[in-house]
Amino acid sequence: MSRTPQEVFADHGNRLTTGDLDLISRNYTEDAVFLTPEGTLTGREGVRRGIGRLLADLPDADWQLSPQFAGDVLFLRWSAVTDTHEVTDGVDTFVFRDGLISAQTVRYTLTPRTPRTTV
Repeated sequence: MSRTPQEVFADHGNRLTTGDLDLISRNYTEDAVFLTPEGTLTGREGVRRGIGRLLADLPDADWQLSPQFAGDVLFLRWSAVTDTHEVTDGVDTFVFRDGLISAQTVRYTLTPRTPRTTV
């Protein structure tokens, strides 16, 4: 069954909230390419590792997402904040094929947050 990019993306978001990396990686083709600031990962296992690292860096993040579809490509601008880190300039590009994600490029800037103290 072929799904639209919008359907895949909605399902992907639901799976991300579970934190189940095996379930999340099933939204990708077997030969998916995952480009991150640290390098290129391939296949579902590569995707699984890449997403796992990002989620580990940002536990309990407050995510802000702004998706824009152009045919079979999604440009996703995002930011996230945790107690200890902040992500700015987040931009993911997803390419969809046959109802799955065949490629994803992830770019972001991760900076530590300094806790504010009240006087």
